[in-house]
Amino acid sequence: MDEGSKRSADDKKVKFKQNGAGSKKKNIIWILLITIISFFTSAVLSWAASDVLKVVDILTAFLVILFIVLVNIIADTIGTAVTAANETPFHAMASRKLYGAKQAIRLIRNADKVSNVCNDVIGDICGVISGVAGAYIIIRIIGEKSEITLAELVITGLIAAVTVGGKALGKIIAIGNSNYIVYKVGVVIRFLTGNTYKSKKKGLKRNYGNKK
Repeated sequence: MDEGSKRSADDKKVKFKQNGAGSKKKNIIWILLITIISFFTSAVLSWAASDVLKVVDILTAFLVILFIVLVNIIADTIGTAVTAANETPFHAMASRKLYGAKQAIRLIRNADKVSNVCNDVIGDICGVISGVAGAYIIIRIIGEKSEITLAELVITGLIAAVTVGGKALGKIIAIGNSNYIVYKVGVVIRFLTGNTYKSKKKGLKRNYGNKK
């Protein structure tokens, strides 16, 4: 028997430390919060999608589905990239004060929450809305019939195929370019929150100067 395949006598003593993922209380609060947000967001967007799709034509409905599937794929790609990214190079970038580096570090340090929002919350919500839009198109094409038709099978199959195939491609891209994707997302976040951050900083300086 090969020595490498023999079981060491100390194997039973080996213990693995749990990865740091925040306190138990904070995790429970996050789970409850994201569950409630997902419920209300999904319900509201499904209701809004139903109302909007009632007044548009079939081509517009197809474009809506395509857009929703694209959002789903992009969000899933970002969620995968964040979990696969390496934090180390971003510290050097942050020390050189590169635009968006600090935001990228925050994304990686909160990878569990970011991936939960991108992969699960956005993914499920987009799945629900695309299902509503698909059902609308089917009703417009074949009417409210009880039996399953070829059009229904084709439409639902296409939605599922494009979504699954797009996510598979997105995961490959995300794993191979995780740091680049996370940095670009950090740049976007920095751009969107930059003005707010600057105004708060100026407000703090103004208040501090008044106190003097």
